[in-house]
Amino acid sequence: MSNSVFQSVIVQLKEISDRIFGVIDTEGCVVSCTDVSLLGERWADAALKVGSSSDTIVTFGQKCFKAIVGNSNYYEYAVFCTGDDEASKSFCQLAYIALNDAKIFYEEKHDRGTFVKNIIMDNILPGDIYIRAKELHFATDAPRAVFLIRQVGHGDVATVDVLSGMFSDKIQDFVLSINEMDIAVVKQISPNVTSEELEKIALAMEETLKNELRIKTVIGIGTIAEHLRELADSYKEAQTAIEVGKVFDTEKSIMHYENLGIGRLIYQLPTTLCEIFLSEVFKKNSIDSLDQETLFTINKFFENNLNVSETSRKLFVHRNTLVYRLEKIKKLTGLDLRQFDHAIVFKVALMVRKYLTSREAR
Repeated sequence: MSNSVFQSVIVQLKEISDRIFGVIDTEGCVVSCTDVSLLGERWADAALKVGSSSDTIVTFGQKCFKAIVGNSNYYEYAVFCTGDDEASKSFCQLAYIALNDAKIFYEEKHDRGTFVKNIIMDNILPGDIYIRAKELHFATDAPRAVFLIRQVGHGDVATVDVLSGMFSDKIQDFVLSINEMDIAVVKQISPNVTSEELEKIALAMEETLKNELRIKTVIGIGTIAEHLRELADSYKEAQTAIEVGKVFDTEKSIMHYENLGIGRLIYQLPTTLCEIFLSEVFKKNSIDSLDQETLFTINKFFENNLNVSETSRKLFVHRNTLVYRLEKIKKLTGLDLRQFDHAIVFKVALMVRKYLTSREAR
């Protein structure tokens, strides 16, 4: 429990009365007070008396005390107010209500965040999810999106605070620190949210971190989790989106699992199978026999949907020059990129080669 939560409420109590309000722990140490000069003082005798009568208001040393009881019905803190008359008891009761509510809210929020983190990290049994969700009054079947924000280069401890400030619903949305570089955001969303809307949320996070902390990030988005038990899968998908994006979409900083396309399939293949595929496709010569200029031409040809005229215009070469290059590629590889089926095979082969290269670099 953070003493700053108590202090924020205690400060507001100054406006109710000119009396001194505060909180002591089980050892009698003043952990929060409207009179800061009392912070750190120890009233052990008062703590003992409160502990022996935790269900009533106790008067001791011209002060009123009321115990704040924890989940297991044991005394954790006590609120106090100066004075021992009936008005003081009323003020003490009001302060108790305010501080107890603040404590419950803080602990429930903390417990909810821990609960969600345990789900996405697979640290809780599926059967226990229902039980814990009921205890925390947690909606199990509300749709939620999982974003994984990975800081590039270096991490900043302020990242969690900045992201927390972006989401106003502190009960339904969770910003969770995973490790030094990764932060997960679990956001409850409307049932009909689109992929474009999710990417806008990710873009807002990326730009905010860039502007406020000068941090570069890559963000992975998992598929929408329709139930709490699906959050772990969505989190793993967000991780996969980042990893696949590093291989096949190095220029993109936001990757949605649903839009990974064939790259997602290739990423899950064994390397031995990929090597066999390349050897079977390029029977005449290895793909490594193609120089950088030829590969650049091939990529431009794919970017322009196998359109010879448009590709030659973008490359600033004569149409016949491009046709000559395509014929050269056909002679080297046995694949005519002007034929759709051959082009698909070659495109997949390039992606497989890129995947194998990334694996070797690890």
